[in-house]
Amino acid sequence: MALLHIENLRTYYGHVQALKGIDLEVEEGEIVTLIGANGAGKTTTLRTISGLIRPREGQITFDGENITRLAAHRIVEEGISHAPEGRQIFSTLTVTENLNMGAYSLGGDTEAIEENRHRVFDLFPRLEERKDQLGGTLSGGEQQMLTIGRALMARPRLMMLDEPSLGLAPMLVRAIFDTIRQINARGVTVLLVEQNARAALKAADRGYVLETGRVVLSGPAGELLRDERVRKAYLGEQ
Repeated sequence: MALLHIENLRTYYGHVQALKGIDLEVEEGEIVTLIGANGAGKTTTLRTISGLIRPREGQITFDGENITRLAAHRIVEEGISHAPEGRQIFSTLTVTENLNMGAYSLGGDTEAIEENRHRVFDLFPRLEERKDQLGGTLSGGEQQMLTIGRALMARPRLMMLDEPSLGLAPMLVRAIFDTIRQINARGVTVLLVEQNARAALKAADRGYVLETGRVVLSGPAGELLRDERVRKAYLGEQ
């Protein structure tokens, strides 16, 4: 059984249907990427999984449990973390305070929180150097590290990343994708939404291509990289 199983997911914004019957699976230990143009439904898919938006139809199963109607904080407790698009850090809180916000599901277990913070600092030494600095004063790359680190503080089994390379210089993009591989190597399953389709497919095991709220292609990432339709539409090749 897949760690994450989504069947016939239909999500609306008011009367506008954003997801039109999406089916997808993520196996434990995989990196799976969703690619597609702006407005294809990638971010909506992640927000629906994490409970920020309620689907009108369909079912989301995580480790065999139906989580479709769970509140967002309960979904975090079940083992799913979400690093959102646009970073959305707390700019007036320090790096350490931002990280601690990601550990609220651990309650008052100070030992576990401290252990998780050390794990994040091991992954992102720059954050430890900036631990007393306000989030709003960090560079874009550092803020993205903080966003990912905050999501890791809950010790997720599945981590969802929404546009982690957005607005970053090429060198930082490479560093972020190296970090995603490290996170996965440490036992965290990853569901990745990314405009940089080439980098995403090179990092992923499998991929899904979304167009206007529907999955139109799926398969091993290497096959999608070689698919003529993907190369023309998303990799900028003629």
